[in-house]
Amino acid sequence: MTTATHPYDALMDITARPKAVFVRGAGSYLWDDSRKRYLDFVQGWAVNCLGHSPPAIADALAAQAKRLLTPSPAFYNEPSLKLAQALVANSAFDQVFFANSGAEANEGAIKLARKYGSLHKGGAFEIISFEGGFHGRTLATMSASGKKAFEPLFEPKVAGFKKAKLNDIASVEKLINDNTVAVMLEPIQGESGVWPATDQFLQELRALTDAHGLLLIFDEIQTGMGRTGKLFHYEHTGIAPDIMTLGKGIGGGVPLAALLATERAACFEHGDQGGTFNGNPIMCAAGLAVLDEVGKPDFLKAVTETGLLLESELQKVSARHGLGGVRGRGLLLALDLKLAIAPGIVAQAFEAGVLLNAPQVDTLRFMPALNVTRAEIAEMIDCLDGILTKTGAARLVA
Repeated sequence: MTTATHPYDALMDITARPKAVFVRGAGSYLWDDSRKRYLDFVQGWAVNCLGHSPPAIADALAAQAKRLLTPSPAFYNEPSLKLAQALVANSAFDQVFFANSGAEANEGAIKLARKYGSLHKGGAFEIISFEGGFHGRTLATMSASGKKAFEPLFEPKVAGFKKAKLNDIASVEKLINDNTVAVMLEPIQGESGVWPATDQFLQELRALTDAHGLLLIFDEIQTGMGRTGKLFHYEHTGIAPDIMTLGKGIGGGVPLAALLATERAACFEHGDQGGTFNGNPIMCAAGLAVLDEVGKPDFLKAVTETGLLLESELQKVSARHGLGGVRGRGLLLALDLKLAIAPGIVAQAFEAGVLLNAPQVDTLRFMPALNVTRAEIAEMIDCLDGILTKTGAARLVA
């Protein structure tokens, strides 16, 4: 038996982490074990939609923990029923399956589409996804993803995924054949650098999938639960998919995800799908608290207004420092730096007490809490502007 020489050593080394250990969070701020405070514009990759440790979620978790932890998914429980009903009432879907992570929800969506193909399309199983897309880290969701770094990993991948080009309807149409059952995409590709599908493209996809009798799957794990100014991103487009997945913000910081489907698409039979912790009443109680907060009058209007403010401020920074454009919608935005300087900026911001994210070496991504304040946006912008001013963009190359 080996003994770890430092607490860090007991964790598998799967990513580069700074040595700070976070011990407390409140709203847009985190504190580490040296009591240093950090302004958080990552929020667990858009997970903490109401900020760190919001009272509404903390109270819901504590109350539910005193009542019931889990009866097992073989039985109904009250919070899961209430959350499922609320999601159905506020969306275009008829049924909900709860999961523990976005990857698991996407895995379920892939399985559901293949089940549909076996029942209604002569065994069709292929799903068209997109270059640059990211759907998770299970073998099937990595196979569905269009992330270049995944291509050599864990071969052989799961077969049956063809990659089209985002915002290019012709590239989708030419991949359709008798084995095609669905088209799957993120309305905004987050991990590749916040690249939005246009509303027109999504409308064209709906028309194309309808014409060929295919399912349309929206991965709204990053865009859902108010992130883009609507409860769900598809509401911006005037169309609705057949299947939608949610994760990240739906739990507000706890492991919760959901697979939603129309009655036509919801074709699982007993034994096809399950999971030990799925529909856990504690997690669903947190989901209800999130939905209650996001559903309050003017909450989503405020997200839209705050998103426009953040976009405007980022555009000003870009203009001052000769950077690129700002992409995204609502409070999921990216700044194109035009140079491979993002990791250096992230590192300097961390030292200054601001948490930023670089999904690509030339891109910064901004995912603050949905209730981020104007003062907090100003604080982040001042930090970013100061780093760019002090060092000079050309000398920040990582």
